[in-house]
Amino acid sequence: MIKKTLLSCVSVLFIVAVAHAQGPTKSDLINDENDTKNVTVYGMGYKQQRHSPLKNINKGNISRLAPKWIYSLDDDRGQQAFPLVYEGIIYFVTHNTTIAIDGVTGKEIWKKTIEYDKDTLRYACCGVTNRGAAIYNNKLYRGSMDGKLYAYDITSGELAWQSDAFADIEDRIGLSMNVAPLIANGVLISGVSGADHGARCFIDGWDPETGKRLWRRYTIPSPGEPGSETWPDDDSWKLGGGSTWLTGSYDPELDLLYWGVGNPAPYNSSVRPGDNLYSNSVLALKPKTGEMAWYFQFSPNDPFDYDGNNEFIISDLKIDGHARKVIMQANRNGFFYIIDRESGEFIDANKFVKVNWADGIDKTGRPIESALFKKLRKTGEEITLWPANTGGKNWSPMAYDPESNTAFVNTNHYAMTYKFSKVKYRPGLPYFGVKFAFSWDESQPYRGYLKAIDPLTGKSKWEVPQLSPNYSAVMNTAGGLVFTGTHTGEFIAYDKDDGKQLWSFQTGSGIVGQPITWQFEGTQYITIASGIGGLYARYSGDERLKHVPKGGTLLTFALVK
Repeated sequence: MIKKTLLSCVSVLFIVAVAHAQGPTKSDLINDENDTKNVTVYGMGYKQQRHSPLKNINKGNISRLAPKWIYSLDDDRGQQAFPLVYEGIIYFVTHNTTIAIDGVTGKEIWKKTIEYDKDTLRYACCGVTNRGAAIYNNKLYRGSMDGKLYAYDITSGELAWQSDAFADIEDRIGLSMNVAPLIANGVLISGVSGADHGARCFIDGWDPETGKRLWRRYTIPSPGEPGSETWPDDDSWKLGGGSTWLTGSYDPELDLLYWGVGNPAPYNSSVRPGDNLYSNSVLALKPKTGEMAWYFQFSPNDPFDYDGNNEFIISDLKIDGHARKVIMQANRNGFFYIIDRESGEFIDANKFVKVNWADGIDKTGRPIESALFKKLRKTGEEITLWPANTGGKNWSPMAYDPESNTAFVNTNHYAMTYKFSKVKYRPGLPYFGVKFAFSWDESQPYRGYLKAIDPLTGKSKWEVPQLSPNYSAVMNTAGGLVFTGTHTGEFIAYDKDDGKQLWSFQTGSGIVGQPITWQFEGTQYITIASGIGGLYARYSGDERLKHVPKGGTLLTFALVK
């Protein structure tokens, strides 16, 4: 009897271990937004709504939220990564480590470290960080600053395969990979950074089982390819930019991947007349082949580093009495876009922050350039630009509540002085051809706002001013809560209906990470990384951040009785 019982226990444990080793399937990834136990897709689901149906933690009990555990990441870089959770285990990455952690206790299960060549971090574009991993079947996938892709066994942490995305590129200096990869229809999708250093960038599709590259799509066309006519008749396309540094969204029903493309290079647009496709665009791609179904360009011939990379939220909206399948983006250029995700047809775009470079967007989706912008084009002389090149919203992802059709967005509120200068390409160094500096209105103390935005109008339902802008992602829950973090270290919960602050916890360093929520054995948890870093913290000179210490941690919260 004892032997039989022991045998049964061993069998159960074996079944559980095998189930965990198999990892999430394709259907699991598709269902991620509804799976309250696991978080297996960047953005809390392919739609990137960052909305959870969980409501165990809600407006009525948020005051009882407290840290369950805190894990030291042993890293003083900015912690921007999106945590993944599968079967109670959290998977997290820094720029050089990949970690599996028991989600209930905070105890490390395994950890792997990447060793970089000394020049990699010196010349890599654009900031030393990593924004997350992907998980599929029995493997965890991540990229590295030197363009490697790694696949680890999720149970043991052993390396399954390693591939080099830059292996066939003659001049790889300036390229880097800090994007979180994405599994779409069984293909591992990755992007790169490098436009600010004059690299020609691309999107890759990989076999997740073997690490073999299946396809590559360059975002800047070579001569003779579609879109090449929008570039000068010279070699400027070779240094054309078009980074793909933020993770796209995916519609399994349409089998379309929506991936953003960044700025053209150099910033000085006077040396590259034309629309400069496919910079500042969204590409709708077939994940199996990389074939482009359609594209839409937000800011043709962009001189301001406004990019097109910010996350695309998938939703179905009723517009003019008709149901439309759409993607939505709060673009760095200051306009909130709605685009038909089946056809790429432009539907609408409205200002959601202060904008002076354009008077609006015309019915075709092209910007109506302001007199100020025309002055820059004509003379190259200094202007004061709204928004700054960090954008009306930077990379930090927004959240979307499908019940109230509300987007919760961390926005910037400051200008910059800007003028053209001489252009010179130097390998591995910024390729700008402009001079710029942040411009603060000292009579206005607030440099950012958390806004609840109506996507159909761009207008705020409520907004919360911030002395320093938030560069943390936003998350909202069915418990009526909106979560985000501040540069000064507070992790905060707001009432989604009116923006009232309901709870706050000081994490010890600035937050530029991405919160998630998940449930295990009946308990709802919330996980966020803390650790100051990133563009604003590094270059703004914001005096309010002077005494914010560095140091990365991963924190998980739960209700206490």
